[in-house]
Amino acid sequence: MNRREVLEKSALALGYALTGPTLAGLLQGCKAQPGLTYTPDFFTEDQAALVSELAEILLPRTDTPGAKDAGVPAFIDGMLKEVYTRDQQAAFIKGLAEFDAKAQAAFGSSFADGKPEDRLALVSKVHEEAMAGRTGGGTSGGWWNSAGGGGKPFIIEMKELTLTGFFTSEPGATQVLQYNQVPGPYKGCVPLTEVGKAWAT
Repeated sequence: MNRREVLEKSALALGYALTGPTLAGLLQGCKAQPGLTYTPDFFTEDQAALVSELAEILLPRTDTPGAKDAGVPAFIDGMLKEVYTRDQQAAFIKGLAEFDAKAQAAFGSSFADGKPEDRLALVSKVHEEAMAGRTGGGTSGGWWNSAGGGGKPFIIEMKELTLTGFFTSEPGATQVLQYNQVPGPYKGCVPLTEVGKAWAT
């Protein structure tokens, strides 16, 4: 997976697939808060470390900020605490634990402590299995049979939260999306090739 593919394909998928909790969080004004330190309010420190490393694998730093730079782990922590129901919280934590167990089985350590190449390989494998389940081609239980929020597999829900947190953050909106703090005249239909990027506002 490269950054361009992640952004393009995930943005297209999530355009019609945002779950209720994520939409509710956006309506309540949740947004990623960048910062050098992150003290979790909902997750334990181990869970927060796992979420941070997984978010960074999904959206790594390149020539633009990554998930950690944009404060995405804190965004996810806040979403779980403030927006998710108890059942949704429990389902997410269960999915997180199951994902970490796959890491333990695959490379003998927690996901957060694994080598970058091992983490990337695991995320790619789990994501491919989830997408295969969506189209009925996999044996991992199918797209809607997971206990995660909205019925999605954990990795898809995690990707949704990561992208939502990133693109509602200041770095995501101003450095990756097309951003104009003081907009000019309204043009209702402009070819994307002229703009160069999707608009943040």
